[in-house]
Amino acid sequence: MPPALNIVGAGHVGRTLGRLFAARGVFAVQDVKTRTIDSARDAVAFIGAGTPVAGDAALRPADVWMLAVADDAIGPVAAALAQGTPMQDAVVFHCSGAKASGELDALRRAGAQVASVHPVRSFADPAAVAAAFDGTFCGVEGDAAALALLVPAFEAIGARPVPIDAAAKTVYHAAAVFASNYLVTVMDAALRAYQAAGIPADVARELVRPLATETLANVLRLGPEAALTGPIARDDAATVARQQGAVAAWDGPTGDLYDALAAATWDLARRKRAC
Repeated sequence: MPPALNIVGAGHVGRTLGRLFAARGVFAVQDVKTRTIDSARDAVAFIGAGTPVAGDAALRPADVWMLAVADDAIGPVAAALAQGTPMQDAVVFHCSGAKASGELDALRRAGAQVASVHPVRSFADPAAVAAAFDGTFCGVEGDAAALALLVPAFEAIGARPVPIDAAAKTVYHAAAVFASNYLVTVMDAALRAYQAAGIPADVARELVRPLATETLANVLRLGPEAALTGPIARDDAATVARQQGAVAAWDGPTGDLYDALAAATWDLARRKRAC
């Protein structure tokens, strides 16, 4: 029999991983606990395995525990479980990209081996992610004994585990925010600027498409230094100054964003010239 897995917190991430572990026979999903018994039932239906439970007291001992709860809840949930749940020799992991495995210290003191495993994916559509999970990178760190079990388990569902430094976990997560969230913010600024110039929103998106997609492809293929073009790469400070003034006059917060990005881009341009 595969090791028994309890899932605490079965939102998009928890239920996606639960379905994959169950479908591929990696773990036997046992108990599933969420904020309400109704959401636990929904999660079990999605996973296709497990028993919904209403509280910590109903959770049975398990070989492996996945805490797929909100970042700020990891420590309190771990402390609560450590108070009344047998954890000796269990493996416990959380799925946060922002918090390190040290958030589970209460469970470590209770005898568990702990780790964090962070899938680098957007989980907006759990069914779609579960169907296309193969090749997903997962940042992993924690106790050696926990990783000895978890790394092969995640590889069995198609993941590509990447060891990370627990001390740099917040910077690691910031990297994902830069690559995803802040990219959206920059694109929003570009689209709004086009519209301020009189271009309709649907046309603006089409204008942005080749610039954005080709630039991203060049960064991933050539690296940021080689991919950088435009006035700063050409050392055209006069054009940059005019743009800064015009954008600030149009919209103050977007002008501040332009200033911050220009300063970082001048640094990148200096690296480009040094290559």
